[in-house]
Amino acid sequence: MTDDGITRLLAMLDDLDADVDATIDLADEIAATGGPELLPRLETELGRAVEERNGYARELLGGVVAGIGGTGSLPVLVRASAVDLGDDQDGLAAEIVDLVQADPKKAEGLLRPMTEDDDLAVAHRADWALRFLP
Repeated sequence: MTDDGITRLLAMLDDLDADVDATIDLADEIAATGGPELLPRLETELGRAVEERNGYARELLGGVVAGIGGTGSLPVLVRASAVDLGDDQDGLAAEIVDLVQADPKKAEGLLRPMTEDDDLAVAHRADWALRFLP
């Protein structure tokens, strides 16, 4: 997958008339086939989705970041998740839990310092994620 796929996904996320199933399928394809070179752009776009208070885009982009970045992406995902957009975050929460359980040692090493973050929402979300260590 290339930046073209991300560009298409972003256009679909911004289009209120875009087919939801097609958007999800493209996000899944990028997550399954994308390489780590795509992470900087995806992480930037995830941050933009949070700034724009777009819970739908946060969920889908968070899943793509998790799929490509694995457990190493936990800090980015926890920070994105710490912002209350008024949505249920079921998908993003599930991604975080799966990554914590996939590599508990690495997850703990990444999350434990975040529990001391100056942003209390981030600290609380990191603490929440640590509860899923096996």
